[in-house]
Amino acid sequence: MSDESTQPHEGPVIRDKRRIDPATGQLREPAGTPGAAAAALNEEQFEAGEISAEIAVLAEQLAERTADVQRLQAEYANYRKRVDRDRDLVREQAVAAALTELLPVLDDVGRAREHGELEGGFKSVGEALEAATQRLGLVPFGTVGESFDPTVHEALTHEHRDDVAEATCVAVYQAGYRFADRVVRPARVAVAEPTPGGPPEGGEQV
Repeated sequence: MSDESTQPHEGPVIRDKRRIDPATGQLREPAGTPGAAAAALNEEQFEAGEISAEIAVLAEQLAERTADVQRLQAEYANYRKRVDRDRDLVREQAVAAALTELLPVLDDVGRAREHGELEGGFKSVGEALEAATQRLGLVPFGTVGESFDPTVHEALTHEHRDDVAEATCVAVYQAGYRFADRVVRPARVAVAEPTPGGPPEGGEQV
């Protein structure tokens, strides 16, 4: 067989060189002409604009999600603070209630000390009890000579004296106690005030 019979047959190649597009009726611009380049540039700019718009939408969505997360974090932090504050308050109330029940025992220890009866094993127990309640935050107050304060003192007796310049606690009948910056029990005291321009008056009951 000859070589010509083995070669594939190539049909004629038809190129449409018409300047007017028969389908659209528009003038065709040859490839590589300024019009074609401008069209390609416009298409690229259009695509770039679309990308920029999508980026702007994504950035806005990201900002919204970030704000949501920050708001949730702030709400959770506030919730934790409230829980911790309530837990501390419940603990303080429980400790205060327990310490209040021990006040009569502390009074007995104090009276025994005043009468010289705090000795031996009872002394050790009494002092240990006082130390334990103070470690828990119970603070005693009320001493002779301090200024009378009706918010923390309860006056059981009242008198006028020349040796005081203001209302003063001249005797303490029962110690007062504070816990967590609040008064658990006021101190019961005798109060003396300066004599009002005359000889001292005898003590009188309130």
